[in-house]
Amino acid sequence: MAAATTQTPNDHFGGEDFATLLDETLGQDIGFEGSVVVGKIVRLTDDYAIVDVGLKSEGRVPLKEFAPAGVKAEVKPGDMVELYVERYEDRDGSILLSREKARREEAWSALEKAFENNQRINGTIFGRVKGGFTVDLGGAMAFLPGSQVDIRPIRDINPMIGVAQPFQILKMDRARGNIVVSRRAVLEETRAEQRSELIQGLKEGMILDGVVKNITDYGAFVDLGGVDGLLHVTDIAWKRVNHPAEALQIGQPVRVQVIRFNPETHRISLGMKQLEADPWENVTTKYPVGSRFTGRVTNITDYGAFVELEPGVEGLVHISEMSWTKKNVHPGKIVSTSQEVDIVVLDVDSSKRRISLGLKQVQPNPWQQFADTHQVGSEIEGEIRNITEFGLFIGLSADIDGMVHMSDLSWDEPGEVAITHFKKGDVVKAKVLDVDVEKERISLGIKQLSEDSVADALAKVNKGSIVTCTITGIQQNGIDVSVNDILSGFIRRTELSRDKAEQRPERFNVGDRVDAKVVSIDKNARRLTLTIKGREVEEDKQAISDYGSSDSGASLGDILGAAFRRRNENEPDVE
Repeated sequence: MAAATTQTPNDHFGGEDFATLLDETLGQDIGFEGSVVVGKIVRLTDDYAIVDVGLKSEGRVPLKEFAPAGVKAEVKPGDMVELYVERYEDRDGSILLSREKARREEAWSALEKAFENNQRINGTIFGRVKGGFTVDLGGAMAFLPGSQVDIRPIRDINPMIGVAQPFQILKMDRARGNIVVSRRAVLEETRAEQRSELIQGLKEGMILDGVVKNITDYGAFVDLGGVDGLLHVTDIAWKRVNHPAEALQIGQPVRVQVIRFNPETHRISLGMKQLEADPWENVTTKYPVGSRFTGRVTNITDYGAFVELEPGVEGLVHISEMSWTKKNVHPGKIVSTSQEVDIVVLDVDSSKRRISLGLKQVQPNPWQQFADTHQVGSEIEGEIRNITEFGLFIGLSADIDGMVHMSDLSWDEPGEVAITHFKKGDVVKAKVLDVDVEKERISLGIKQLSEDSVADALAKVNKGSIVTCTITGIQQNGIDVSVNDILSGFIRRTELSRDKAEQRPERFNVGDRVDAKVVSIDKNARRLTLTIKGREVEEDKQAISDYGSSDSGASLGDILGAAFRRRNENEPDVE
């Protein structure tokens, strides 16, 4: 029986190695890896699209690459699509294709041409990374540095995210897959073109439409279409605007007027309030001096509070016009922001756009009320609220005080001594001496409640009269005396006698009584200046006049002796 022979695959192919032939065949296909081919969708599975790309095997593409995340892919059998050949998955020649990478390759080719020709390309900012942002350039990802986003730093980039806009390619490296783009370069180029055209026809007073581009603490930058202008916070509205964000927001369309334009620096100042009627026109007529209105407190400072009378018209209530009695209180302790208050117009200066207002004038003047109810000379009673080095302050009502000067405390004691008899909280009586409404002062007196015996006694004494004094003190330069136990006086040493030998204070004793002539009366010091010497000289002259002269043969001693004897006979002794 003949032996059976076995035919191998090598025999079937004429002795050639089947594996080698397969590798050669696949090797031709493997050359497609990394290239973009056009294929036809033949059928769909749950996760893939099966595509015929003209190779020995069909390829498959994940369906998610045909649509954004979360969106169902809108493809169907028969559609022709461009695909990127990634790799052969196994020895059977199954091909893995990518729609996303095909788009990326297509985009790179277009980007390289744009980069070579220095052309702009469209893209969309879609994410943030360290130092900048990511931009989708139609399938290719690019890096946008933070410094290349805009001409000026932008605080909020959110309005730009997801918006298709032009970019300039600064640098690209296909091998590394790096692309760097700039939005700022596009803006600068566009701005230069628009600026040149706009500035040529720009004039002060022109009304333009713009868009708020950026907001700062001092104003807002408005894009006028290639050139920016500054809208200062004070020119946004006639009314007070503390911060531009209160009235404007980024991206808001606005109509503005050119207030100032510098052709050399190209600086443009804009205004919005200038397009509205000026509320300060005829303000003098609308708010006459002395009239009363209701306003809203808009701002409080250390020196007063601003009150809005109408939108765009504010007046100042100075701290001195806020309260009749609260003089050293911060305005914030009297009024609060947004509070409705009644005020009185004190002064209007339309040229300086200033209105002075008064808050205290709405309330009765407590000083005037006191003057109306208390005449000078009337008596009051009150509690001592404070004691100072110059007097007492007595409470007259809940808000006002009257002052008793230390000189008006006592007739008999010096003020420094008399004030020690009082203490804070004492209830005392006083007499109203003066009321000055304008200066807001009320003068009181305690000593005026009783009669001034010294003043009465002084009124009865005349200069040059002879009075009987009682010695109360012996001094080296004279003697202290009292008159009628009320008035005090002093006789200097040289006035103690016409005889120099008798001008000795020590020859007198406390309690002795002497007659003296009044030289002067000091009503303020409530004191007399007297002389014994002057009295003696006057008596000598009188005696010579009454009893003769030495020319008649009589001696001066005889004349004086006769005069003294006659006086002693006619006058009783003084005990």
